[in-house]
Amino acid sequence: QVQLVESGGGPVQAGGSLRLSCAASGYTYPYKCMGWFRQAPGKEREGVASIYTFSGNIYYDDSVKGRFTVSQDVAKNTVYLQMNSLKPEDTAMYYCAADFYSYAPGLQSRCLQTPAVEYHYRGQGTQVTVSS
Repeated sequence: QVQLVESGGGPVQAGGSLRLSCAASGYTYPYKCMGWFRQAPGKEREGVASIYTFSGNIYYDDSVKGRFTVSQDVAKNTVYLQMNSLKPEDTAMYYCAADFYSYAPGLQSRCLQTPAVEYHYRGQGTQVTVSS
């Protein structure tokens, strides 16, 4: 059974930083698209960033580009979202999401062009609250 376990959210003041973690387990296929999306109260879910873990290539939404950084620890099957220069508008529930594949050809472009909100597996979410 696939599990995505997030951690690292919490309250922070504007301009501050947080790092979210997402540990994946229980999957069978070796090729992974992993990413983050968020949902603020009364707003639609929006993709934040995605990583094709095989190559390490990453996509960032324009709203977080230059402030957020995705990284991974392959040995731990964990991806991270380092969030710097946080703004009140970043306040949301953040979800880790993933898709797993048995094949690689063409997957990178598919992975990075598909918003993380559309991935099939997701974690329980972690709340990020940025105060002004």
